[in-house]
Amino acid sequence: MISIAVLASDPVTREGAVSCLQRQRGLTLLPQQEHERADVVLVLTMDVVEETMQLMEAVAARSVKPGTGIVLVTGSITECQAVRAVQFGLRSVIWRQDAGFDRIAQAVRSVADGCGVLPASVQGWLVNHIGAVHRDVLGPMGLTASGLEARELDVLRLLADGLDTTEIAQKLSYSERTIKNIISGAMSRLGLRNRTHAVAFALRSGAL
Repeated sequence: MISIAVLASDPVTREGAVSCLQRQRGLTLLPQQEHERADVVLVLTMDVVEETMQLMEAVAARSVKPGTGIVLVTGSITECQAVRAVQFGLRSVIWRQDAGFDRIAQAVRSVADGCGVLPASVQGWLVNHIGAVHRDVLGPMGLTASGLEARELDVLRLLADGLDTTEIAQKLSYSERTIKNIISGAMSRLGLRNRTHAVAFALRSGAL
């Protein structure tokens, strides 16, 4: 069963949503004051305003379940709001004019499974934002989205291929001391225990 809490900008909208969603299979409706225990939080609003953003931020701050996702039903949201809301757990946006309760329930199930359900325009905003972060922030600093520097990734990629320190140094035209310093620096900065842990971190983050 998927536990869901419904938060709405007005009580009538909330009660209507709760009544309809109670008839959907596989969903357990929680009282709104217990939203911190929900697997998915459904937020209903006419348009996204600052109060909506603060509500989603509070949901993220109070949640006791890692990875709680937010399904947002709204008439409008700006690019800046969407990018900001993702850090609070926004995983799905449904426009009010398209928001039948079967569709909302399906979005809730998808978010509970770890998927995102976003309109094409919102997807485009997020892709463009990620590209801008890489281009304007991470790239000039020699960093990647994983938090690893570009040369650290080069070294870890070769470690993952089974090369030892001497072979990596030859491959990258560095001294062995430099290779050891690169590995040590990455492990220290990211709190990694050893080389195997460092390679595993890069793999899990999608960097390799």
